[in-house]
Amino acid sequence: MIKYRSCLEVSIDDVFKAFEDGFSDYIIKFNITKCEFEKKFFGAEGNSKEDSFVVYDGTKPIGLMLGGIKDYEGVKTLRCGGLAIHPEYRGGWISKRLFQLHQETAQNKGCSQLFLEVIVGNERAIAFYEKMGYCKVYDISYYSNDNLGNLKRYHNKKIALKSISAEQYKDVCSRYDGHMNWQNSFESVSLSEDYCYYGAFFEGKLIGGMSINQSGKLGFIYVDKEFRYKGVGSSMTTYAVKELALNMITTNFANNSSAFGFLAKNGFKKVALSQYEMYKVL
Repeated sequence: MIKYRSCLEVSIDDVFKAFEDGFSDYIIKFNITKCEFEKKFFGAEGNSKEDSFVVYDGTKPIGLMLGGIKDYEGVKTLRCGGLAIHPEYRGGWISKRLFQLHQETAQNKGCSQLFLEVIVGNERAIAFYEKMGYCKVYDISYYSNDNLGNLKRYHNKKIALKSISAEQYKDVCSRYDGHMNWQNSFESVSLSEDYCYYGAFFEGKLIGGMSINQSGKLGFIYVDKEFRYKGVGSSMTTYAVKELALNMITTNFANNSSAFGFLAKNGFKKVALSQYEMYKVL
């Protein structure tokens, strides 16, 4: 008998089992422990157990739909943080019912849109999401740099570089008027204990900031318009590399020509992985 239950009602062992089995043949391999799973997917990823569901066949967990709500660029949004169905149970009504429950959750909590990310090339999933009413809106590109000697180095005595607080970084993020993907948003980054924040100051005024974790994942970097193309972003990145003793930086951005230019100048290479952001208006 197939049953659908809130993750609040079940053990984390069952949630993790559904995740492991559902993603066992996924394009990206998740080699994480149960504790790492709970910390990541119910932490920095922004999912909550009350907005997530597990599917059972009897007592066996066979599917999982993760979800999390936040105000995303001014719109109350429910994001699908992961859909995982055991390989033996795919192709039926389970995924559709999970999306129905997902949408009902969003409507009951006053959300105006649904949102998810999907890997480019996963045509089966994309076709399914489109049937469920989702549309492609943004592209997310991934980059890496394992030769940090390629970073541009500038020396400007008028620019001071130093660590900044989370609140100062939040202020920097609020100046950005473009689209920031979910994982790079301040709300997501602030949920992680691993991120550090650095800022650039001109005559005591904070003119730019960045977030980067201790593994070299660059969350976001921003410089005020009047100070761009003067090496401020590159200087912050070089400063962070030295402070954290990094050997590699990875990052991702959504449809951003300025970010692309910055990454190209500093020797970043685009990797094969890319994603679409898909939305459904309620």
